[in-house]
Amino acid sequence: MLRPPEATDGTALHQLVSACPPLDENSVYCNLLQCTHFAQTSVVAQAAGNLVGAITGYLVPARRDTLFVWQVAVAQAARGQGLAQRMLHHLIARAACSEVTHLETTVTGTNDASWALFEGFARDTGSELQRSPLFEQTTHFHGQHETEVLARIGPLPQFDQRQPTTDNSVHQKENTA
Repeated sequence: MLRPPEATDGTALHQLVSACPPLDENSVYCNLLQCTHFAQTSVVAQAAGNLVGAITGYLVPARRDTLFVWQVAVAQAARGQGLAQRMLHHLIARAACSEVTHLETTVTGTNDASWALFEGFARDTGSELQRSPLFEQTTHFHGQHETEVLARIGPLPQFDQRQPTTDNSVHQKENTA
Protein backbone atom coordinates (compact mmCIF):
# COMPACT_ATOMS: atom_id res chain seq x y z
CA MET A 1 0.00 0.00 0.00
CA LEU A 2 1.27 3.48 -0.87
CA ARG A 3 0.19 6.27 1.47
CA PRO A 4 1.31 9.47 3.15
CA PRO A 5 3.53 8.79 6.16
CA GLU A 6 2.27 9.29 9.72
CA ALA A 7 4.09 10.20 12.93
CA THR A 8 4.04 6.53 13.95
CA ASP A 9 6.18 5.77 10.87
CA GLY A 10 9.12 7.92 12.04
CA THR A 11 11.15 5.18 13.71
CA ALA A 12 10.48 2.69 10.91
CA LEU A 13 11.54 5.32 8.37
CA HIS A 14 14.76 5.87 10.30
CA GLN A 15 15.45 2.12 10.32
CA LEU A 16 14.70 1.83 6.59
CA VAL A 17 17.05 4.68 5.68
CA SER A 18 19.74 3.19 7.96
CA ALA A 19 19.45 -0.08 6.02
CA CYS A 20 19.90 1.69 2.67
CA PRO A 21 23.46 2.92 2.31
CA PRO A 22 24.70 5.25 0.93
CA LEU A 23 21.73 7.31 2.17
CA ASP A 24 22.62 9.82 4.87
CA GLU A 25 20.98 8.99 8.17
CA ASN A 26 18.98 11.76 9.75
CA SER A 27 17.88 11.78 13.36
CA VAL A 28 14.62 10.04 14.31
CA TYR A 29 13.36 13.54 15.15
CA CYS A 30 14.05 14.66 11.58
CA ASN A 31 12.22 11.58 10.27
CA LEU A 32 9.27 12.39 12.54
CA LEU A 33 9.11 15.88 11.02
CA GLN A 34 9.26 14.36 7.53
CA CYS A 35 6.35 12.09 8.47
CA THR A 36 4.24 14.97 9.80
CA HIS A 37 5.22 18.36 8.36
CA PHE A 38 5.99 16.91 4.92
CA ALA A 39 3.47 14.03 4.88
CA GLN A 40 1.59 15.32 1.84
CA THR A 41 4.79 15.53 -0.20
CA SER A 42 6.20 12.22 1.01
CA VAL A 43 5.08 8.64 0.51
CA VAL A 44 5.65 5.32 2.24
CA ALA A 45 5.12 1.80 0.92
CA GLN A 46 3.89 -0.82 3.32
CA ALA A 47 3.77 -4.59 2.79
CA ALA A 48 2.82 -7.22 5.35
CA GLY A 49 2.75 -4.50 8.02
CA ASN A 50 6.31 -3.37 7.34
CA LEU A 51 7.66 -0.20 5.77
CA VAL A 52 9.41 -1.37 2.59
CA GLY A 53 9.81 1.93 0.79
CA ALA A 54 9.70 5.67 1.30
CA ILE A 55 10.26 8.90 -0.53
CA THR A 56 10.58 12.08 1.49
CA GLY A 57 10.18 15.42 -0.17
CA TYR A 58 8.90 18.94 0.12
CA LEU A 59 7.78 21.88 -1.98
CA VAL A 60 10.67 24.33 -2.34
CA PRO A 61 9.54 27.39 -0.32
CA ALA A 62 10.56 30.01 -2.90
CA ARG A 63 9.39 27.86 -5.83
CA ARG A 64 6.13 26.10 -4.96
CA ASP A 65 6.09 24.63 -8.48
CA THR A 66 9.08 22.46 -7.56
CA LEU A 67 8.98 19.24 -5.56
CA PHE A 68 12.36 18.48 -4.01
CA VAL A 69 12.90 14.77 -3.37
CA TRP A 70 15.02 14.49 -0.23
CA GLN A 71 15.51 10.73 -0.03
CA VAL A 72 14.35 7.54 -1.72
CA ALA A 73 14.68 4.33 0.27
CA VAL A 74 13.60 0.82 -0.73
CA ALA A 75 14.17 -2.23 1.48
CA GLN A 76 16.46 -4.88 0.01
CA ALA A 77 13.61 -7.40 -0.31
CA ALA A 78 11.49 -4.94 -2.32
CA ARG A 79 14.16 -3.84 -4.82
CA GLY A 80 14.07 -4.58 -8.52
CA GLN A 81 10.28 -4.44 -8.78
CA GLY A 82 9.74 -0.82 -9.78
CA LEU A 83 8.58 0.30 -6.34
CA ALA A 84 10.59 3.54 -6.30
CA GLN A 85 9.24 4.48 -9.73
CA ARG A 86 5.64 3.80 -8.61
CA MET A 87 6.18 5.88 -5.47
CA LEU A 88 7.47 8.82 -7.55
CA HIS A 89 4.48 8.67 -9.90
CA HIS A 90 2.09 8.31 -6.95
CA LEU A 91 3.64 11.30 -5.22
CA ILE A 92 3.58 13.63 -8.21
CA ALA A 93 -0.09 12.76 -8.83
CA ARG A 94 -1.16 13.95 -5.36
CA ALA A 95 -3.38 17.00 -4.94
CA ALA A 96 -0.61 18.59 -2.83
CA CYS A 97 1.56 18.54 -5.97
CA SER A 98 -1.08 19.92 -8.33
CA GLU A 99 1.01 23.02 -9.10
CA VAL A 100 4.29 21.12 -9.44
CA THR A 101 5.92 21.50 -12.85
CA HIS A 102 9.42 20.34 -11.89
CA LEU A 103 10.99 17.70 -9.67
CA GLU A 104 14.45 18.25 -8.21
CA THR A 105 16.79 16.08 -6.21
CA THR A 106 20.50 15.74 -5.63
CA VAL A 107 22.49 12.61 -6.45
CA THR A 108 26.18 11.86 -6.18
CA GLY A 109 27.92 11.01 -9.43
CA THR A 110 28.55 7.41 -8.36
CA ASN A 111 24.97 6.56 -7.32
CA ASP A 112 23.99 4.65 -10.45
CA ALA A 113 20.75 3.29 -8.98
CA SER A 114 19.45 6.79 -8.22
CA TRP A 115 20.46 8.09 -11.63
CA ALA A 116 18.62 5.18 -13.26
CA LEU A 117 15.51 5.95 -11.19
CA PHE A 118 15.40 9.63 -12.09
CA GLU A 119 16.37 9.09 -15.73
CA GLY A 120 13.53 6.55 -15.95
CA PHE A 121 11.10 8.98 -14.34
CA ALA A 122 12.09 11.71 -16.82
CA ARG A 123 11.64 9.28 -19.70
CA ASP A 124 8.26 8.04 -18.35
CA THR A 125 6.94 11.59 -18.04
CA GLY A 126 8.43 12.80 -21.32
CA SER A 127 10.39 15.42 -19.39
CA GLU A 128 13.94 16.71 -19.69
CA LEU A 129 16.53 15.93 -17.01
CA GLN A 130 19.17 18.60 -16.47
CA ARG A 131 22.26 18.07 -14.28
CA SER A 132 24.37 20.69 -12.54
CA PRO A 133 26.65 20.59 -9.48
CA LEU A 134 24.86 21.97 -6.40
CA PHE A 135 27.03 21.20 -3.38
CA GLU A 136 30.70 20.72 -4.23
CA GLN A 137 32.92 18.14 -2.52
CA THR A 138 35.65 20.69 -1.71
CA THR A 139 33.70 23.92 -1.26
CA HIS A 140 30.68 22.64 0.68
CA PHE A 141 31.71 19.29 2.15
CA HIS A 142 35.39 20.06 2.85
CA GLY A 143 36.34 16.83 1.09
CA GLN A 144 34.17 14.68 3.39
CA HIS A 145 31.40 13.84 0.88
CA GLU A 146 31.04 13.52 -2.88
CA THR A 147 29.65 16.44 -4.87
CA GLU A 148 25.86 16.43 -4.89
CA VAL A 149 24.61 16.98 -8.43
CA LEU A 150 21.24 18.70 -8.85
CA ALA A 151 18.90 16.74 -11.10
CA ARG A 152 16.05 18.94 -12.37
CA ILE A 153 13.25 17.18 -14.24
CA GLY A 154 10.57 19.04 -16.12
CA PRO A 155 8.37 20.43 -17.21
CA LEU A 156 6.20 17.61 -15.94
CA PRO A 157 2.93 16.81 -17.70
CA GLN A 158 -0.24 18.13 -16.15
CA PHE A 159 -2.34 15.37 -14.66
CA ASP A 160 -6.13 15.43 -14.83
CA GLN A 161 -6.34 13.75 -11.47
CA ARG A 162 -3.83 14.55 -8.73
CA GLN A 163 -5.53 13.08 -5.72
CA PRO A 164 -4.50 9.52 -4.80
CA THR A 165 -3.87 9.00 -1.13
CA THR A 166 -3.43 5.23 -1.10
CA ASP A 167 -2.42 2.53 -3.54
CA ASN A 168 -2.87 -1.05 -2.45
CA SER A 169 -0.53 -2.45 -5.12
CA VAL A 170 2.90 -2.04 -3.55
CA HIS A 171 4.41 -4.71 -5.77
CA GLN A 172 3.45 -5.63 -9.31
CA LYS A 173 3.83 -9.26 -8.36
CA GLU A 174 2.99 -10.55 -4.90
CA ASN A 175 5.87 -10.22 -2.47
CA THR A 176 5.91 -11.51 1.06
CA ALA A 177 8.42 -8.86 2.24
